[in-house]
Amino acid sequence: MTEAKKNPRQWHVDWRLMVFTGAFLPLLIALGIWQLNRAEEKQVLLDQWQQEAQNLNWPEQVVSGLDNGRPVTVTGLYGERSWLLDNRTRDGMAGYEVLTAFYPLQGPPVLVNRGWIAAPRTRNELPDVTPPDGVFSLTGRVGPYPEPPVLSGETGPKEGWPRRVQMLPGAVARSEIADLPAAIIRLQDSEQPGAYRADWEPDLMGPQTHYGYATQWFALAVVLTILSVVASYRKTGSNNDNDNG
Repeated sequence: MTEAKKNPRQWHVDWRLMVFTGAFLPLLIALGIWQLNRAEEKQVLLDQWQQEAQNLNWPEQVVSGLDNGRPVTVTGLYGERSWLLDNRTRDGMAGYEVLTAFYPLQGPPVLVNRGWIAAPRTRNELPDVTPPDGVFSLTGRVGPYPEPPVLSGETGPKEGWPRRVQMLPGAVARSEIADLPAAIIRLQDSEQPGAYRADWEPDLMGPQTHYGYATQWFALAVVLTILSVVASYRKTGSNNDNDNG
């Protein structure tokens, strides 16, 4: 009676396993890299949010870039035209966000989101959003136009001011006021001249969250690689013994 030999493990290519791994491993790595890039983008936005407004005049701000969240200071006077963004709520109360034309002393005009105001009791009434007279220096942050989809359709008259709208794409605003830039300004706080309730905060998923997601994707890639390597080593001796028995 001979002593049974241990069955050695040898590398055995399983093409189905290799196809599976080859398909999903690059995907997992790509997702991890994408999350790292998103984390870097969010960190830049947070850094911009924490910066103080730069002491540049408005034309220089436009030339240097209107990145979302960038602090900005502009000096000029309010215009007469205002849009009321419908279906905005605060603390369960219905209201509007007020976008008013602003004409800097230098450079192109810009729309300023002056914040939230409560709606009157009836839909037939519109709040009085007449801006203050005079020359003011406003501090705020660059933001996007309120683009669709929010709700579809027009709810207010197409003539007269203020004008109630559900959304305000840049092209629509520029049809009324030429030379508007590709972004608006949201007032920094409610203490700004002409402001209503301007209490926005950066609506951002923190960079650490994206780093956590990236770690998960990379960990899955490592696990998939280890499992593929382990599964590719098989005991080949037993199969040979059975074939020869």
